[in-house]
Amino acid sequence: MKKSLLSIAAGAFVLGAAEFVMMGILPQAASATHVSIPTAGHFISAYAIGVCVGVTMLVFGRKTSPKHLVILFMALALIGNAMSAAAPNAIVLVIARFIAGLPHGAFFGTGTVIAKALADKGHEGKAVSVMVTGQTIANMFGVPAGTLLAEYLDWRLAFVILALGSALTIVLTLAWMPLIPAVPDAGLAGQFRFLAKPGPWLVLGAVFVGNSGVFCWWSYVSPWLQKTGGYDSQFVPLLMMLAGFGMVVGGLAGSHLADRWLHAATASAGQAISAIGLLMVFLVPGNLVTCAILTFWIAFGLFFINGPQMLLMADAGKGGGELIGGAAVQIGFNGGNAVGSLVGGMALNASGMNYHVTGLAGLPFTVVAVLLLATFALRYERKEAR
Repeated sequence: MKKSLLSIAAGAFVLGAAEFVMMGILPQAASATHVSIPTAGHFISAYAIGVCVGVTMLVFGRKTSPKHLVILFMALALIGNAMSAAAPNAIVLVIARFIAGLPHGAFFGTGTVIAKALADKGHEGKAVSVMVTGQTIANMFGVPAGTLLAEYLDWRLAFVILALGSALTIVLTLAWMPLIPAVPDAGLAGQFRFLAKPGPWLVLGAVFVGNSGVFCWWSYVSPWLQKTGGYDSQFVPLLMMLAGFGMVVGGLAGSHLADRWLHAATASAGQAISAIGLLMVFLVPGNLVTCAILTFWIAFGLFFINGPQMLLMADAGKGGGELIGGAAVQIGFNGGNAVGSLVGGMALNASGMNYHVTGLAGLPFTVVAVLLLATFALRYERKEAR
């Protein structure tokens, strides 16, 4: 494996952990900042909003080498995570989480371009999966480690470690990543020209609504495991590790299939997996076994779609919009995170904190995602395959 790909995987690990660690430490962060669990969901939404805003950096950095962009993004991650660790109250933590989210989408958009540039022909999906694996391993080990720190020491230590990881990624990027040329400069408007076609909007719409659905449940997975599954809080880190394992397996399986089949059809299948899981969250009475199975199942589906969707958008942006295309997936992904967290919180408040309803609230979103990606596959990919 090329060391240059490992440097992007390291950055993906840091950003993946920064994005998802809050789900595992939400009760402790809420208690420390004196807010309710649904209100603490804003710590998740703030990061997601930062992701969407931060992509604008690519508009003005289009003439910059991807290597230098990665260094800039990780410097921002360092600042945001350091601020999160030191935040004295909920307002400052929301601001810090917003800053930490700024580089996320831009990083993954740039990382997709780097992975494709470094990949052997025909193995672009595998190269992208290396980057995505960094993010999924973060969920398998980094997020559970953060949950353990919150349970036994201090939730702030998770962000201290993420700040140090950001610094390490900068060092690895300087040492291992070659100076890849900037993407073709199509001008300010040219970067967005591919969005004049309907196809990319089908994909972005699927990313947005699919993640909105899953995050109705996932944003509150820690209290769901305890209230519905009956797990003691000390076992939550192990369940987060199980979810991370599902993400690793799902990410690898989705990218492997995408190299051999239609990208949109692959992503549609992943969204269907998540939809089935959310339906079960609503219908199945909670216990130790069913909650563990559903945690793995939905996490598998959530990252099964990652590689195929990023490849779809990077391909759509060819000719100067590659960075924006890859990053647009993260805008949809995290915009969905923000909406899902808010909708899930409203469902909990309306139902008297019945955690089963988070699955019902999210289900219609994921069904729409399945239909949008299936439409793209039938309308565009099958035509190209003929």
